[in-house]
Amino acid sequence: MSAPTNIAILGASGYTGAELVRLIATHPMMRIVGLTAERKAGLPMAEVFPHLRHLDLPTLVKIDAVDFADVDLCFCALPHATSQKVIAALPKTLKIVDLSADFRLRDPDEYAKWYGGKHDALDCQAEAVYGLTEFYRDDIKNARLVAGTGCNAATGQYTLTPLIKAGVIDLDDIIIDLKTGVSGAGRALKENLLHAELSEGAHPYAIGGTHRHLAEFDQEFSLIAGRPVKVQFTPTLIPANRGIIANVYVKGDAQTIYDTLATAYADEPFIEMLPFGQAPSTRHIRGSNFCHIGVAADRIEGRAVVIAALDNLTKGSSGQAIQNANLMLGLPEGMGLEMAPVFP
Repeated sequence: MSAPTNIAILGASGYTGAELVRLIATHPMMRIVGLTAERKAGLPMAEVFPHLRHLDLPTLVKIDAVDFADVDLCFCALPHATSQKVIAALPKTLKIVDLSADFRLRDPDEYAKWYGGKHDALDCQAEAVYGLTEFYRDDIKNARLVAGTGCNAATGQYTLTPLIKAGVIDLDDIIIDLKTGVSGAGRALKENLLHAELSEGAHPYAIGGTHRHLAEFDQEFSLIAGRPVKVQFTPTLIPANRGIIANVYVKGDAQTIYDTLATAYADEPFIEMLPFGQAPSTRHIRGSNFCHIGVAADRIEGRAVVIAALDNLTKGSSGQAIQNANLMLGLPEGMGLEMAPVFP
């Protein structure tokens, strides 16, 4: 491409929308020509997100005010259930990366089960490609609509997908204990996310298998294994703005597990394997598109702990979305995403 691709971001007033703007601002082959926000339409982006005031950005408008004839690719950072209706009405020639949950599940009945209502854009759902870049790269290159993964779901899959493919762990004995920063809950006001309610504590939620990202685990792990695979998964909200860390407990030989992951990710630009026995930290991936993975042997023979850390807003969402968009546009996959983590 000789000229930058014109980009629109629908839902730019949320955290993932702002993260998309932050990343695209330095992308050499993407140019933002449209930003939408229903409740904040008419406001400059600098007023909604002062950290972006140095950028020359379009004013926020409602979706129906965007001229999609001038847009090549659209990021949808809209709420679940809203996204499917909006996307169904967009031009069929438009490339789309959706950050909501609306197109992640291939089975409409599973969507209805986990999200509490029927799907209203089944044609779009049928063409959507699941957007975990490292495992669906070839499909994403040729896709019109890519469904970004859940941030928790991405973290768990990075630890387990190569192990399930290789058959080196017990599929009936998998526990995912995951801690997540508060930005994963979105920007809407919620009482349990107030500083006084959240700080100085850790808060498990969706106990006993009710978290919606379990649907992605069920779908992807069962597809790989060729039979049903159900994992135990408990997320915990921690008083941090960004970051996810997952401790994944599995039954298998720890060195074999490490070697399997190291081989699987040897050529992946954004997956970093730590030396055997070392554990990653959310502090070392903050603001980046990297996922760090460590493996350690448990004191119980034949068991291992696999630990993954990533930034939920970047590698878990907006960075992943740009990685996918690069593939869809025929650009180098890592373009615009090479920034180092922010430390301390």
